[in-house]
Amino acid sequence: MDESWMKKWEEVKDILVSPIDIETYFTSDEIMDQKMEVMEIGNVSLPSGKVIVRDPLVYLSGNEKPYFIEVPKGDFPVSIAVVKTEDWGDRYAAVKVEFTKEKPVIYREALIGIENLEGIHEGDFFGFAVDAGLGCITDPEVVSYVDKFISELTIDNIYDDYFAELFAKSYKENPKNQRDLGDWINWNVPGTDYHIPMFASGFGDGLYPVYFSYDAQGKIGGLYIHFIDIELELSEDDEGDDDLD
Repeated sequence: MDESWMKKWEEVKDILVSPIDIETYFTSDEIMDQKMEVMEIGNVSLPSGKVIVRDPLVYLSGNEKPYFIEVPKGDFPVSIAVVKTEDWGDRYAAVKVEFTKEKPVIYREALIGIENLEGIHEGDFFGFAVDAGLGCITDPEVVSYVDKFISELTIDNIYDDYFAELFAKSYKENPKNQRDLGDWINWNVPGTDYHIPMFASGFGDGLYPVYFSYDAQGKIGGLYIHFIDIELELSEDDEGDDDLD
């Protein structure tokens, strides 16, 4: 890690924080009169303690850099906070990987270590890009097995010819909070014991922030992907400034 970058990160790390307590998405029955529901989707495998969050169909490869902050090694539970609305339908507002049960007191953005940290202002974030409507959480050690598996497939399109069937099966087995083509899977990478959860990304393609939560003792407690700022979206919708179609 570049020493000058780390010095700058220490200066701005408490600016690059979540403006809301994302854990409330997982503990509240309602937010802004919208019903909330939590789905448990199994464990994610993090054998090296390094974390990658990417669009699995576009940006996931062995060349991707993990976040520079490392987490405990092992398998950890993943849950999705679903906001249930008349206007949007059922949408995945946030995803959480739980490392401990401790209460979060701050959420700092997960960074790779090469971002330009000059001119950072409150409310800014870098995020990860979604171009195929999906996000996933994994470990670079697992990605090497993914690359090998995909390289040995004789198919034209990885989603249409492979993943579509798995997503459809997920809907058939767990239809709640999914569309009929399927909105999440917990993929067991063939030939391994590793699992990669994949899930629909909020309102689809876009840029979404990822945060590590820290408890009152400053220890890392979880990873959160924030897909939908419910309060902000509803406020803009009420003002007629935001087209959510």
